[in-house]
Amino acid sequence: MEHQSVLLLESITNLNIKPDGIYIDGTLGRAGHSAEILKRLKTGHLYCFDKDLMAINESQRKLAEISSNFTLINADFSCLKEELLKYDVTQIDGLLLDLGVSSPQFDDPKRGFSYRFDALLDMRMDQTQSLNAYEVINTYSEQRLKEILYRYGEESYAKNIANKIVNTRDIKPISTTYELVEVVRSALPNKVLRQKGHPAKKTFQAIRIEVNNELKALEKVLVEGLSMLNHDGRICVIAFHSLEDRIVKQLFSQYTKADQLNKKIPVMPQDIATSEYELITKKPINASDEELNDNNRSHSAKLRVIRKI
Repeated sequence: MEHQSVLLLESITNLNIKPDGIYIDGTLGRAGHSAEILKRLKTGHLYCFDKDLMAINESQRKLAEISSNFTLINADFSCLKEELLKYDVTQIDGLLLDLGVSSPQFDDPKRGFSYRFDALLDMRMDQTQSLNAYEVINTYSEQRLKEILYRYGEESYAKNIANKIVNTRDIKPISTTYELVEVVRSALPNKVLRQKGHPAKKTFQAIRIEVNNELKALEKVLVEGLSMLNHDGRICVIAFHSLEDRIVKQLFSQYTKADQLNKKIPVMPQDIATSEYELITKKPINASDEELNDNNRSHSAKLRVIRKI
């Protein structure tokens, strides 16, 4: 199935692309968003980040058919400043982040991201890194596993699952996605197993986030991106679960609120501090009914946008 970019029109519109601007797609994937940005550039340039070399290779031709005004960077978006400095880029007009795992990664059984396929535990977006899901599951302490499942998966039965993982691997390593699913199932009460939704969804999410250091990378790229924005520059972020969205919401809120004044101290109007940033989306933008019908994976997507004044 062809990859469908989520909230494509909404995110491109909110980037407010200038034909001569410098834009960053921090999550290239299969170039759905990048292609639309590139179509709108004349003398501007697009820099695309992805730590998955397969995504880089597959997107090269698609973008080249549109324009030559792009550069592909095989790196995590958390290296934004460091990598752009290699191209003498210190200021940008827009940054787009489409967070999480891309559809091609989920749909490739060999990558080990999905509980729908039986595969070796992997979950690495960057196939060159050493840490993978197998190592997390089979070497992390029970306490650390419990913390990861609770924090990154918001899993109520984190303690039960972590204990069952450790007891199971003491007998034999847990090597595949289906083996992990069975361990999770065995740790959950029947009332949970009867509920709608896959019982291992939260566990897989938590392990994937740990393997790819997703939340810390998100915080870092947002701070760096905000510091690099030109006047009227924008950052658009599409998040798919509450952990990501909470980070984006809180950081955007922090940057758009001026320092609170002490009402007891008189201040001249010209001395009143104002924020350098404006929140474009007071509430997140969700997928339209039409998109929800066409692409089920858009149902949890939330788009937030911030602008440098």
